[in-house]
Amino acid sequence: MNKTCDYKLTVVVPVYNEEDNIFSLKTRLGDFIKNSLVPSCILFVNDGSVDESGKLLREICSKNRDFFYLEFDNNQGLSAAIKAGIDHTFSDYVGYIDADLQTDPEDFNKLIPYASDYELVLGIRADRKDSFVKNTSSKIANSFRRFMTKDGVSDTGCPLKIMKTSYAKKIPFFTGMHRFLPALIQLQNGLVKEVPVRHYPRVAGKSKFNLGNRLVSPLVDCFAYKWMKNRYFNYSVKSDNLDRE
Repeated sequence: MNKTCDYKLTVVVPVYNEEDNIFSLKTRLGDFIKNSLVPSCILFVNDGSVDESGKLLREICSKNRDFFYLEFDNNQGLSAAIKAGIDHTFSDYVGYIDADLQTDPEDFNKLIPYASDYELVLGIRADRKDSFVKNTSSKIANSFRRFMTKDGVSDTGCPLKIMKTSYAKKIPFFTGMHRFLPALIQLQNGLVKEVPVRHYPRVAGKSKFNLGNRLVSPLVDCFAYKWMKNRYFNYSVKSDNLDRE
């Protein structure tokens, strides 16, 4: 049986070449687990790191009963890492946070109280600590995304989210989908809630930011979402006789 069944919340943490952050990450996530409002565990997804991240994650998980990991053979990208984490989660809720520690795991406790009433609860980085170029490109991409998706979300890129696992598993996944999680939940008629959270500058490791993945790709992906939205459907089953007595 998948061990995440024993928890209420599984936090998925995609990791790609973050060896300088691993031990701080372990400490901060461990502190959150101790103080979490619900029983929680951590699921690292090593996205084909070529540094010592994989070795360090295996070591950490072997010594902490609430820490688990998956590993890819090679780098597949953030969307694939999030999908793999969701696919391997069987707790009621699945969370997501980046490994760069620019958001605080403790702030999951700000989201948890809303998780039962909303299918997705995500943070809003009220006082972002990013560079001017990164902030500006994100604002442009966010504005265009809101115009195209009509999701009403101000900061879909905030890497602090909690979803109902049953909804997360039905999300249609594609490269870049992590930018559209609110809109993709809304396609299922799910409710979305934003909550202000803290934001910090990166203090270790190397940013994966560039204009291509922060500005150009999000704009292109909006058209892919628009195409999919026009063809998406929901269905409900009235009855069946599949359950064994």
